[in-house]
Amino acid sequence: MLGLLPAAPFRHRHDREILALAIPTFFALVSEPLFLLTDAAVVGTLGTRALAGLGVAGQVLLTFVAVCVFLAYGTTAAVARRFGAGDTAGGVRDGVDGLWLAVLLGLAAIAAGWPMGPALVDLLGASPEVAPYAVTYLRVSLLSTPFLLIVMAGTGVLRGLQDARTPLVVAVATYAGNAALCAVFVLVLDWGIAGSAWATVIAQGAGAVWYVATIGRTARREGVSLLPSAAGLRASASAGFALFLRSVSMRVVALATTAVAARLGDEAIAAHQVSYNIWALLVFAMDAIAIAGQSIIGRYLGAGDVRGTRDATRRMVEWGVLSGLLFTVLVFVVLPWAPIPFTDDPQVRALIMATLVVVALLQPLSGVTMVLDGVLMGAGDQRYLAWASLWTMLAFLPCALLVPVFTGSTLWGLVGLWIAFAVWILARALTLGLRTRGTAWLVTGARRP
Repeated sequence: MLGLLPAAPFRHRHDREILALAIPTFFALVSEPLFLLTDAAVVGTLGTRALAGLGVAGQVLLTFVAVCVFLAYGTTAAVARRFGAGDTAGGVRDGVDGLWLAVLLGLAAIAAGWPMGPALVDLLGASPEVAPYAVTYLRVSLLSTPFLLIVMAGTGVLRGLQDARTPLVVAVATYAGNAALCAVFVLVLDWGIAGSAWATVIAQGAGAVWYVATIGRTARREGVSLLPSAAGLRASASAGFALFLRSVSMRVVALATTAVAARLGDEAIAAHQVSYNIWALLVFAMDAIAIAGQSIIGRYLGAGDVRGTRDATRRMVEWGVLSGLLFTVLVFVVLPWAPIPFTDDPQVRALIMATLVVVALLQPLSGVTMVLDGVLMGAGDQRYLAWASLWTMLAFLPCALLVPVFTGSTLWGLVGLWIAFAVWILARALTLGLRTRGTAWLVTGARRP
């Protein structure tokens, strides 16, 4: 693994373009879990059951967002290919249709999710004491889904056009506003867990308006209509279907870990929610390189530059490993103090610290996995990603579901669950690494057949 470390940081010929996209993307991505952790800290003042309810409802919402991630990732790859081939207007056209698809999917989510809320919370194993908090948070937060999906699609458009700065500004402003409103609604106005959810609705709505205005100006400059086209909507939905299957497989893994943790007890699910958010914070940080890879790889393949694609891929993997090693050290440094902002329950604190040891050791492997995933997304290799995600999910599920059977305590049960999660990350790294060593993913041109 040491052979993958950058020997001359910032001097490789691809470093400038990688860092120009990855650095602002890093701050944009890291702002989300940071402010989600702020929400968790605020909700944690309401007690362990409220914090556990936030964790359960959050997994339901994250599942929907994850299965719709093609709105961002698929759009980034498609627009970047068009941009690399010199067809900027065509890329913007794809982006506008992606925005309309986001609106339709968001409205469908509200219609389906509101009546199904209690059943979804029960499916994840929430106890009778935790369920009311989870249902309340879920139903209010569902109102933000059209806004959130617009933000995702808009982010994909701008990153495909090689603009990572605007998504950074919108993300920081949105999540800072969310955190501030959450504190006011929960701590000052005493709205309870619903206050945290309403903060999300308002903040995401503001972000959606910002993206629509920005992309609207770009569309007018390129002479692209803002009205939807039936063919464009069909193309956006069709292109995203494989990524949808990939995301479903990945969310099954996340939901399975949540369900198993919930069945280990209220303390376990509360601790798992905090550890999972910290893991997401670190992964999102490393995902900055992966998302830069989506833009860069799409542009190189659109321009027909296979050699540049290979060189940029190797360099981004090197940066992924280095980032992972740095985060491993960081987690161990902050480990004694990590649980303090979230809970004063000694058992929950002990569980958080134990699982964060596994989180720390996972980081270098996670860095490679995230980067290779982004590279193949940028190449438009969604079909392979879908099948690889399915098989790795099927390998993970028996390991996770057997944890409560073979562990005799809450502590070892939760640690065992995170070890099963680490096995899943390893399986993903192997399947992605084997693919990128070959040539089948290196398809050039403005559109991938």
